Amino acid sequence: MEHLKRHEPGLQTPVYVVDETALVHNLEILQGVQQRTGCHILLAQKAFSMFRVYPLIGQYLAGATASGLFEARLAHEEMPGRENHVFCPAYTPEEMEEIVQICDHISFNSLAQLEAHRPVWEKAGVSVGLRVNPEHSTQEGHAIYDPCAPGSRLGIRRQNLPDQLPKGVEGLHFHTLCEQDAAPLVETFAAFEEKFGQYLPGLKWINLGGGHHITRPGYDIAALEQLILSIREKYVLEVYLEPGEAIALSAGTLITTVLDIVQATDMPVLILDTSAACHMPDVLEMPYRPPLYDSGLPGEKACTCRLASRTCLAGDVIGEYSFDSCPQIGDRLVFGDMAIYSMVKNNTFNGMPLPDIALRHLDGSCEVVRHFGYQDFKTRLS
Repeated sequence: MEHLKRHEPGLQTPVYVVDETALVHNLEILQGVQQRTGCHILLAQKAFSMFRVYPLIGQYLAGATASGLFEARLAHEEMPGRENHVFCPAYTPEEMEEIVQICDHISFNSLAQLEAHRPVWEKAGVSVGLRVNPEHSTQEGHAIYDPCAPGSRLGIRRQNLPDQLPKGVEGLHFHTLCEQDAAPLVETFAAFEEKFGQYLPGLKWINLGGGHHITRPGYDIAALEQLILSIREKYVLEVYLEPGEAIALSAGTLITTVLDIVQATDMPVLILDTSAACHMPDVLEMPYRPPLYDSGLPGEKACTCRLASRTCLAGDVIGEYSFDSCPQIGDRLVFGDMAIYSMVKNNTFNGMPLPDIALRHLDGSCEVVRHFGYQDFKTRLS
C-alpha cells in the first residue's frame, strides 16, 4: 500500500499513523477464515490496543482476549457485545471479582489458581479453561518470546495434570507461536494432541493461542483451515485463535524527523525525535531491524547512516540504513509496521515525549486521535 509511505506534513512528529484501509484488508482475511471454518478469532490486545478502532474490529472478529484485568475492561467497554476472554499467569482475588463480571472465558495457568478462585468463577457461571504447555518449541533464537522454552512459567505440563480434569473445566488453551506460519501450528497441535488429547472429548472449546501471521503474504491459510476443520470434526469443539499482530500487521507507521546529524568515525549518525528504547522497544529486546521506507541495507545505496535517538542511553540505536542521498536536518523518515507491539510498549524514559497517535481514514483524511504532553509524563511518577 503505497500511501503508507506518506510523511503527513500536517502532523507533528513523532507520530504513529494507523491506516484504516490496511486494517480492513487484514480483518477481511481473518473474517474469511472464520466464515469458512466456523472458528472464533479474537484480537489479542497485548499487541494492539488502539481502542478507537475496536468498533471496526468488532464488525469482523468474534471479540478480544486480554492478559489481565485492565485489557479485559478495555474490551468490555470498547467492544461491547463481543466475546471477552482473559488469560493471566495469576489473578488476585480482587481482580477475579471484577473479571467474572466482564469476561465470558477465563483461562488459568495452574491448578492452584483454578481452585483458589473456584468459589468466584463457579458462582458467576463463566466458562473456564486451563493453559497447558505442550513442551514443543518451534522457535529458535527468541527464548524471551518462547512459551515452550526450558523453565517456562507458562502453561501446565502434562505430568502436573491428573488423569481427569478438575470439575468445571470446559476448555484447554495453548500458546506457543510467535510470528509464524501454519506449519508450526500443525506440528504443535500434533504434539499437544499426543500429550493432552485424552482430555478433549467432552470439552467445549480449545484455544490455539496467538502468534499466527495469518495476514502476512504467503501464509498458508489452507493448512490453517484444514487443521481447524479437522479439530472441529474429530472432537466437536469450538476453536479459538487469538492473534494480535495479524490484525494490525503492516497497518501502521511511525513518522520521525531528523533533528541533527553527528559525524561518527565510521558514518553519519542521524539524531531522530523518536527512540528505540521508548517508542519501539522490541528493536532492543528482540532485537530486530524495523522496516524504513525508501531505504536499503547498509552499503546497498549511496549513503549509509546510523539512526539513533536523542535520549542519553548510549545503546538507543535503531539501526543502520542506506539512502540514495543522505537525509538532511528537518527531513522526515517513515518506519513501517509500527502499529503492533509499539504503542502498547511505549514509555517516557529520559522524559521522552510519547508520540501522537493518528488515524488515516478510508477517505485518506488523517485525524489526530491522541496527543500526549508533559502531564502524561508527570502523572505516571507520583
